[in-house]
Amino acid sequence: MWIAQAAQAAGVNQQTFRYYERRGLLPRPPRRGAFRAYGDDAVQAVLFIKRAQELGFSLDEVQQLLRLRGVAPEQRHRVRTIAELKLADIDTKIARLRAMRRALTRLVRSCHHGGTPSCPIIESLSAPDPVHDVRRKRKVANG
Repeated sequence: MWIAQAAQAAGVNQQTFRYYERRGLLPRPPRRGAFRAYGDDAVQAVLFIKRAQELGFSLDEVQQLLRLRGVAPEQRHRVRTIAELKLADIDTKIARLRAMRRALTRLVRSCHHGGTPSCPIIESLSAPDPVHDVRRKRKVANG
């Protein structure tokens, strides 16, 4: 099948197929004349990539998983390790989101709907933050 047909079968656009090829996620298909001929394996690979992305895997992680699809069963622990690292990453993100939610909730509760001349939300966002200032200075110093 041609790229348009393969992309449609996988539910992506043609540029996505080409991008995955450039990234090395898909092998370059054989050519039939001036056109590339894609097989069902390319469509299945793209579906695999999209499912992995839905679970939060980056394209670099997806590439690792694609390489591990054909490994011997005794090497499958490597797949589990990648998934466990992703779970830890997700847990960290959830913790950060919860902290952000708590902070924003406090700010919203402190807002008096125009009853005072100042806005606690704007004041809080405008206030200097020594923790972030130190981090910013370190980044600049470390290049």
